[in-house]
Amino acid sequence: MFSIRGLFIGFLQKAFQELSYNKKERKNMLSVTKNQNKKKTGSTFSIRSLTMIGVLSAIAVVLMLFDIPLGFLPSFYKIDFSEVPVMIGSFALGPVAGVMIEFIKILLNLLINGTDTAGIGELANFFIGCSIVVPASIIYSRKKTKEGAVLGLVIGTLLLTIVGSLLNAYVLLPAYGAAFHMPIDRLIAMGTAINPSINSMSTFILLAVVPFNLLKGVLVSIITILLYKKLSPIIKGNYDR
Repeated sequence: MFSIRGLFIGFLQKAFQELSYNKKERKNMLSVTKNQNKKKTGSTFSIRSLTMIGVLSAIAVVLMLFDIPLGFLPSFYKIDFSEVPVMIGSFALGPVAGVMIEFIKILLNLLINGTDTAGIGELANFFIGCSIVVPASIIYSRKKTKEGAVLGLVIGTLLLTIVGSLLNAYVLLPAYGAAFHMPIDRLIAMGTAINPSINSMSTFILLAVVPFNLLKGVLVSIITILLYKKLSPIIKGNYDR
């Protein structure tokens, strides 16, 4: 397991080594990259794009290892920043690429780390991740400005919160309870122990799920805005920008 993790970290280091190239080397690399991008794989993605999808998926898997528990929420709600490379990839390569990165991220994490939530957490991660990545990247693809990126991320965060709330209420929490033979009331009690105002499914969603998804969406959005313009030339191969 650790050797595979080391390989992924190596991919991460390799991807960002390009930042240290001098100007002459970047121009030479750009010429090579343009020739490579002319070679299609039979799909809408170039060889370089598919490579970057793989690299960004690997980075996302590494970031999933560093999840952060939140003291004001039940222990099974933890924030990680694995959506950041997914979002950056979807802005640079389009919404379809974003969904591919999200899917590969979940699949690789399952293969490497397995699951301790009977697959429910991974399913939630995929659908909730797509709920912010897809709308944000679609909006940005139509208006490639900072304002377009911010608008896309705001709408994506709102959809993330809505989709996350509905999935938790009607699918994920009931499925989690069934998988672990745990009554819904016991799950709600875990929220009550943190916040006494949580005493029903509706208050659990309002006071636990909604704040969690809003916080995640805001953090992912801020980091994406800060990093995207610096990393997009590397992802696209436009080294002179």
